[in-house]
Amino acid sequence: MVPVTLSSIRKALAVVSPHIHRTPLVYSNSFSGLLGSEIWLKAENLQKTGSFKVRGAFNTLISRKPLRVVAASMGNHAQGVAYAAGRQGITAKIVMPRTASLVKQEATKGYGAEVVLHGESFSDALRYALSLKEYAFIHAFDDADIIAGQGTVGLEVLEDLHDADVVLVPVGGGGLIAGIAVAVKSLSPKTAVIGVQTASAPSAYRSFHEKCLQEAPPQPTIADGIAVEKIGTKTFELIGQYADDVVTVSEESIARAVLLFLERKKLVVEGAGAVPLAALLEQGARFRGKKVVLIVSGGNIDFTLIDRIIHKSMVLSGRIGVLNAVVNDIPGSLHRLSGLIADLGGNILHVVHDRLAEDVPIGKTLVIFTLETRGQEHLRKIADAIQAAGFVLAGECRERTE
Repeated sequence: MVPVTLSSIRKALAVVSPHIHRTPLVYSNSFSGLLGSEIWLKAENLQKTGSFKVRGAFNTLISRKPLRVVAASMGNHAQGVAYAAGRQGITAKIVMPRTASLVKQEATKGYGAEVVLHGESFSDALRYALSLKEYAFIHAFDDADIIAGQGTVGLEVLEDLHDADVVLVPVGGGGLIAGIAVAVKSLSPKTAVIGVQTASAPSAYRSFHEKCLQEAPPQPTIADGIAVEKIGTKTFELIGQYADDVVTVSEESIARAVLLFLERKKLVVEGAGAVPLAALLEQGARFRGKKVVLIVSGGNIDFTLIDRIIHKSMVLSGRIGVLNAVVNDIPGSLHRLSGLIADLGGNILHVVHDRLAEDVPIGKTLVIFTLETRGQEHLRKIADAIQAAGFVLAGECRERTE
């Protein structure tokens, strides 16, 4: 393959700099205090088109100067290629799976590209795009010019924080971590470069640890931007040579990370961009006391998904829970119970009053409260107080799973 080197990444930075944002490296007091590390955010969610992908797209198109291009993408590469092609006067066709986010489909069209929906997965879209021989194909990750363009993120990180201990990088097909790892390890060998995947799409994780390419058909995930069945051959070689580790994180941790970015930093971050923070949430002890850079790779999230993510995160943290109480079916019982919850700081979101519930005696009624609390300990404190006041809880208090 054409080698990806520090020199090629530096050349890429000179090529793309006039066309992209120099995104900030932001120190987070709140995350640092929460997790016991010095945490810095490389905010590529503030990049043009909302993700780092525009870097590789500009580097490739400017270097090769094709007349018309085709790309396959779940969304961010699509937008990067569409935007860069439009700026360079190049015709672009983008093949996306039918499962691609609607917001990413519309954004890609908005940048002037023709969007073709084909198949149910990235692999389906990729095969179809490769069949369009009349177009110059721009790979989403397994291409030396793309990798060099994405590696410019690493150069900027070290220019702003030369003594970083760890750089945590989202991994889908591997283009971003491959480029960053070459740049960072060439300039600062002591800095650890660690890839993060969702456990729902662990091809890079398995390939790295088993030292051979592994396919892993993606399961449903909120990190759709890194839901890739198989990493590239070029990226596999570079990750194996330069990266220090690849880890996976759960969907629950990703959801919590998206919510933390909204609450603590007021940043809109897509699931793929939140996986580095999810890794800190799961493996905080590993990074305690170190200077850790999170590559926040993108912010192109479907806003209909944000509501579900916020709710799921609050459920998992115990901040939304359910209490089932059996009370006397007489005036004042519900008022007394709800007043007790309010006095303890619980916020009642929803109440169901069910006289006909199974196993509830005549003269009693089941009351189901959905509560907002400060967390699991607060929910248990409310439950204990309710029982101490003489009310009967029907089963244990629980985190809401609906």
